[in-house]
Amino acid sequence: MIEGPETMFLGGLFIVRKRTLSAATSFAVLVSSAALVAGTAAPAAADSVVPLGVGSMGDMVVDGVHQRLYFSDTYSNRVVVTDFAGAFVKAIDNLPYVRDLDLSADSGTVYAALQNADKLVAIDTAQLAVTAEYPTGEGTKPSTVESADGRLWFGYGENWDSELGSVDLTTAEPTVSLALSAGADWSSTPTLRTDPAAPGTLVAADGHISSGPIVVYDTASGTPVIRTRTERDGFVKDIEIAPDGKSVVAADRVTSLTRLSLTDLSELEHFPVSWSAESVAVAPDGTVAGGTWDRDDVGDLFVFAGGSAAPASVRDTQSWLPYGRMEWAPDSTRLFVPVQQPGQSAYALRIYTSPKHHTSSVTVKVPATVAVLKPLTVSGTVASTLPPPAGTPLTVTRYDAEFPRGKPLGTRPLGANGAFAFADTPLAAGNVTYRVTYAGDATRIGASGTAVVNVTPFKTALTLDRNRLTVNYGTSVTYTASLGWTYRNRVVEIWADPYGAEPRRLLKRGTVDSAGKLSVTTKMTRDTWVTAIFAGDTRSGWAKAGSTVYTKAGLTTSLSRHYKWSKIGTIWYQTYHQSTDVLVTAWNNPYPGRKAKVELQVWYAGAWRSGATDYVSLTSGGMAYVNLDANGAEGVRARLRTAYVDTESGDNVNTTVYGGWKYFNVTR
Repeated sequence: MIEGPETMFLGGLFIVRKRTLSAATSFAVLVSSAALVAGTAAPAAADSVVPLGVGSMGDMVVDGVHQRLYFSDTYSNRVVVTDFAGAFVKAIDNLPYVRDLDLSADSGTVYAALQNADKLVAIDTAQLAVTAEYPTGEGTKPSTVESADGRLWFGYGENWDSELGSVDLTTAEPTVSLALSAGADWSSTPTLRTDPAAPGTLVAADGHISSGPIVVYDTASGTPVIRTRTERDGFVKDIEIAPDGKSVVAADRVTSLTRLSLTDLSELEHFPVSWSAESVAVAPDGTVAGGTWDRDDVGDLFVFAGGSAAPASVRDTQSWLPYGRMEWAPDSTRLFVPVQQPGQSAYALRIYTSPKHHTSSVTVKVPATVAVLKPLTVSGTVASTLPPPAGTPLTVTRYDAEFPRGKPLGTRPLGANGAFAFADTPLAAGNVTYRVTYAGDATRIGASGTAVVNVTPFKTALTLDRNRLTVNYGTSVTYTASLGWTYRNRVVEIWADPYGAEPRRLLKRGTVDSAGKLSVTTKMTRDTWVTAIFAGDTRSGWAKAGSTVYTKAGLTTSLSRHYKWSKIGTIWYQTYHQSTDVLVTAWNNPYPGRKAKVELQVWYAGAWRSGATDYVSLTSGGMAYVNLDANGAEGVRARLRTAYVDTESGDNVNTTVYGGWKYFNVTR
């Protein structure tokens, strides 16, 4: 669509109309980035932590025959049953304030003490349902239970009114007997322990005061008789009869973990653990596990597979361990430990698959940065509670851009004091990861460690010509990129990013010639930022070179409606009657909001004098039409030109260009 011409007046004084220019548009900036990839290390062991959905941990027992675990959720009045992987099997509900649990010797029954129901109950392990109830008397509040030799032994009462009772299951009607402590005083219901390895023996311990007693009862007659007793100064929180049937292992908060004789409770062995012992579990093969609180109030686990004389395998559980709550699997290979992780209200089950093995850790150190093809030193340590001997082979793998899945570097020997060090030369730039792996052995769990070094590439030389060249609109310009030495990649991309709302575009992508050159020719229509980009390779660095070429705006100007040409001096003029308007037709290469600058000068007193200046809007096709009203301008000599002025014409996508002067005069 051609718009109507605008009018300027030649007669008398020339009138200048002021216009508001549109805001200049901005140009895009190209930003490039490079990604680096590093290797990862495998976990050291297959231990697992499984949510239990148990809000309060009363007790737990392990049923090896049916491969099940039982947890008393005291505040929820239920027993939760899982498999050995911690997967939920069933919840047995309506068990008011269920506390202690015990598994019968034949694994057919789990007995539970219901403190708020004044009774003990029997849970059939095949049916997973309560099949019998044993009331212990109103107000007895039984909270601990242990089964042996056809009887259920239970602790009942509260505070200093606590006592020992039994239920005789060998009679036609189960018979309850109370007040069987035989002179022992309890500050709270005692922890009770029996074991088939020690028939006729019941061990009771009071862990609620620092001087609480440990009492060994002879129960062969059915009536408890104190065989021996002692008072341990240290809050005995847990106690277990060892499978030898001759000793017990006690966990307390002062002397920690000790083995005591069942005959006279003399100390036979002291297990060195840190801080306060809260729980103990003795495996069928005699391995002793002790749970402690450290100074950060989270739990550490110590496992003594070779007795107290051998170093314990130690694990930081990073969780709170409820006292007296951990159990071995019947085959002595796994250890089940309920834990309460920081920030969690419910309990989880931590399953240690190799608890008797010593854990290991591998620390690897490398420089922060090094140049490609320059040697570096990889060093570090292998730590374990049972340090591996010097000379132990360590497997080394390097991960880099050429071998993202890893390149084996063979083995390196472990030095003295668990230290290692060796030299290597990285062959590729980028993030290079070294993984050092200790395989482990019959007593130690393997581990891996990694470290990452940033390997800097060789600097790449890349140039692009034509920078700051100014050309006319529509000129074809050839750009040549020059690439220096590179390791493998010889591909260069040349991109054009014209000013204004025009997308960046790829002009050419190709392999440079034998001289390292790559050229491309393109027609210029705007100021353009041209870039050459080299992506780099495994030894040569990424490179970029830029060149800005300025392109003058396209411009034409013509006058029409004259009746003749006249030569004045050396200049030819288009001559108009004063009755005829001068029609100015101008063109610029179009751009939204662009305006053409129109300048008019008159000859006066022997010189060219400014007459009028205006900016005229262009049509969508870049055209501008201006009528000069010549009425009353007889004798006037004038000249006119149009221009595009960067920014002032409404945008900044081209470079300023002025057209040639067009001369005209007016007669009668």
